Amino acid sequence: MKRIAILATGLVAGLSLAACSERTQDAAAATANSAAVDASATTANATDDVDAALDRAGAKLDNAADDAGAALDRAGDSIANSADRAGAAIDRGTDRAADKTGAALENTGRAIRD
Repeated sequence: MKRIAILATGLVAGLSLAACSERTQDAAAATANSAAVDASATTANATDDVDAALDRAGAKLDNAADDAGAALDRAGDSIANSADRAGAAIDRGTDRAADKTGAALENTGRAIRD
């Protein structure tokens, strides 16, 4: 009888350990799943943050390129306007020089005739 009691007690102890280890395994699996879900969410959040930062950087680069293009357009317009003014000044100077040369030739012609 003692043997049956000892055997029964051992059997109950073994079953309780098996049940306990199954619960422990379930808890460990649940913890691992929770950690995996947390890691996945953290990775997704980090990816979203990086994507947003890249979008903002791209927008700033686009704006900077637009600003640089506008500045180059203004510089080109300024150079063209300066060239136009310089050309007009040269034309006026050339016309005055031609007028003075013509007048000097006329004066010289009159002086030779007289």
